[in-house]
Amino acid sequence: MLLDDLNERVSVCKLCDLCKERTNAVPGAGNENSDVMFIGEGPGKNEDLQGLPFVGAAGKFLDKMLNSIGMERKDIYIANVVKCRPPSNRDPLPAEVKACWPYLEEQIKLIKPRLIVTLGKHSMQRFLPDLKISEAHGEARVADGIWQKKQVFLPLYHPAAALYNPASRDVHFEDFKKIPLTLNNLKEYATP
Repeated sequence: MLLDDLNERVSVCKLCDLCKERTNAVPGAGNENSDVMFIGEGPGKNEDLQGLPFVGAAGKFLDKMLNSIGMERKDIYIANVVKCRPPSNRDPLPAEVKACWPYLEEQIKLIKPRLIVTLGKHSMQRFLPDLKISEAHGEARVADGIWQKKQVFLPLYHPAAALYNPASRDVHFEDFKKIPLTLNNLKEYATP
């Protein structure tokens, strides 16, 4: 299976210095036939230990938000821009993003998501570089695609933001309601 081959290559990757301190690479996980692909920034401590994306506190909150719209992990595919944990959860460096980018492109080509949900500003800016998350969150956008000419993106705040600012939880849940609405209205975005 092609995704298994990709995951194996990611698990032994040494294209950047992030490999030096990792416990496990975190390629991605979920339903490879999903219409929805979530893309975060990079693995944290728990993800590095388990080799799975979004398994810490932010992942538990992500699960609650998925449940609020009638979805579960088995319904989506989830990956990150970088596949290894940056030290002290710092932002990935441009060279690290560049090294991992072909892996993410390949994942997108294999999964062929109808909707890509970006989680946080760092993920959003890889696809929609001219937007600010504070202005763009919860609003579907069309931009150049990777597996198709045009792709529908839905930028959302990163689930971890609600852990640091509990008052923002309602905004997160409201934004998540846009996922099924966007999926139901993809024809409006005229993607081929």
